[in-house]
Amino acid sequence: MEVMEKARPIKGGIYLVLDPGMEQEVLLKKLLAALVAGINVVQIWNNWPAGIDKLKWIEAVASLCSNYHVPLLINEEWQLLTQSDGLQGVHFDAIPNNFEEIQQTVGRPFLSGITCSGNLETVEWAHQHGFDYVSFCAMFPSPSAGSCDIVMPQTVKQARSMTNMPIFVSGGITPENIILLKKETPFDGVAVISGILSAGHPQQKVKQYQQALEAVY
Repeated sequence: MEVMEKARPIKGGIYLVLDPGMEQEVLLKKLLAALVAGINVVQIWNNWPAGIDKLKWIEAVASLCSNYHVPLLINEEWQLLTQSDGLQGVHFDAIPNNFEEIQQTVGRPFLSGITCSGNLETVEWAHQHGFDYVSFCAMFPSPSAGSCDIVMPQTVKQARSMTNMPIFVSGGITPENIILLKKETPFDGVAVISGILSAGHPQQKVKQYQQALEAVY
């Protein structure tokens, strides 16, 4: 039997988090524009409306992502990896106490990432367990960041000294404050929800984020 390999490695760039609470047709149009512009990772936030057909919704998103060879991850609900080939990984909000069991149950290689907030012990755990990236939330105040505490740039700098895993920052990220943040701490990419999904022209907004990430000082 052929052994499935992990999806394309996550290295950084623009990580778009989708809110399934949005009207699907509108969301898919914005996603397509973002994919055309060259985003690097997509995650489905587990903010499901009541009664939604999750697998059908995932299939619609996965069909777009696969056309652009962009990995698609699910937030928290790792069980969905056993039901959908369109998902390539899972993003955890906290350290799962049964990660080895999850790996065995899924039964195929998958990408894994985790939100660290300001906890460097989570960074160390993820490094030891071969995770593909870590994400710090929130760098700035943001409605979609929920209950995330504000993370100091020095914490991200310490994490960089601990691991070579790609580091994403999230929470209130804009093209403007990316430039300011880059002067204070190293990171590889940004995770965004409303910054792109609320934009009138998502493709143009993605380009602005990319230009800010690529700026050299």
